[in-house]
Amino acid sequence: MEQLVEYKLDAHGENLLESIRRSPIASVISNPRLADNPIIAANEAFCALTGYPRDEIIGRNCKFLAGPGTEPWLTERISAGVRERRPVLVEIMNYKRDRSPFRNAVLVAPVFDTDGELEYFLGSQVELPVQSSGPSSARQARATALVKSLSARQREILELIARGQRNKQIAWQLGLSEKTVDMHRTLLFQKLDTHNVADAIRIAVEAGL
Repeated sequence: MEQLVEYKLDAHGENLLESIRRSPIASVISNPRLADNPIIAANEAFCALTGYPRDEIIGRNCKFLAGPGTEPWLTERISAGVRERRPVLVEIMNYKRDRSPFRNAVLVAPVFDTDGELEYFLGSQVELPVQSSGPSSARQARATALVKSLSARQREILELIARGQRNKQIAWQLGLSEKTVDMHRTLLFQKLDTHNVADAIRIAVEAGL
């Protein structure tokens, strides 16, 4: 399998890397501890969507997808989410390597380590019809239906996952054992029809959780 990353990752980063490798959604991982929060990993779906080979992606900030029609207020909304360390989802005009425009539903979500320190950002992109404006109703409806299928406890855990928290932090916040959190996490992933955290976070944010 082609290597996805040129940066050394810790064990948690390796788990994220495996998560985006398994995701059919265009996804990247960036490192806010490095100057300009560069992309340190990108999956095949991201390369296919944007037309960029991996060696032209790694080491760059995601802003390289911007172009003349990119809405600056939406770029600022993403930047605000990064500054405030919270998940953000916007539909913005971006550009592929051949400079063709595409409407991009961009999700950026923080990922924290067990000490609560910001460790990575997880980004994912879904191409929408160029004429699209406002939330993609089909994706939003599907995400909402999936989240509604969860129990109240599972929704709580999913919301904390979407905020970038790990099992240890979630267990402490909810007063549960890590084993119990892991059990709920496995069940909610099954109900969301996914096996990776990257897609689970996107579903949570699309549903407005």
